[in-house]
Amino acid sequence: GILPPKEKPKDEIEEMPRYLQKCVLMKPYERMNLKELKEAEDDFDEADIKAVEMYRQQRLQEWKRLQRRQKYGELREICGEQYVKEVTNAPEDVWVIIHLYRSSIPMCLLVNQHLGLLAQKFPEAKFVKAVVNSCIQNYHDTCLPTIFVYKNGQIKGRFIGVAECGGINLKVEELEWKLAEVGAIKTDLEENPKKDIMDMMTFSMQNISAHKDTNTKNRDVMKPNIT
Repeated sequence: GILPPKEKPKDEIEEMPRYLQKCVLMKPYERMNLKELKEAEDDFDEADIKAVEMYRQQRLQEWKRLQRRQKYGELREICGEQYVKEVTNAPEDVWVIIHLYRSSIPMCLLVNQHLGLLAQKFPEAKFVKAVVNSCIQNYHDTCLPTIFVYKNGQIKGRFIGVAECGGINLKVEELEWKLAEVGAIKTDLEENPKKDIMDMMTFSMQNISAHKDTNTKNRDVMKPNIT
């Protein structure tokens, strides 16, 4: 009580009338959720009906996105009996990434680890895994890991075997790029993380080839001219 009350910053004082004006101009339905819109739909003017319907659709889409984010966000284990329900008959427009694996194969465990991280990063996509024997009998180990990418019941991408999945030194960013290339997720990566490695390999091969050509020419020059 000794010190005088602290004055509000000038910027805050200047912004207050704008905020109050915005609240006054805001339509009643813009402050309502879906349930409140339903209850109050008979109270709107005819001129507001179209705007209310557009606003309702906007809120509905926001709600659907929220439900998806709450529903997914983790790598879930399923069995063969759930394949049709969880993968083939997944909700419309939902991307489904399924990994068929065997726990005795180290590369499969690595892919599961990466998919778990990607499931958290891209919760709008559905990430599941299944022990291969529960889905396909007598599936050869050389085809593992196997990743299928589905949308609307159709396979949109497939990665079969160690090489197609990215190799034994696969990094999570490389797997993210692969899934983004088939459209399953929207990555913020600007280029293929493996591009630098590919460029270095190409450069090395070119150097080896040039070295061989030089050695061949040198040997040709040193050959005795026999007539």
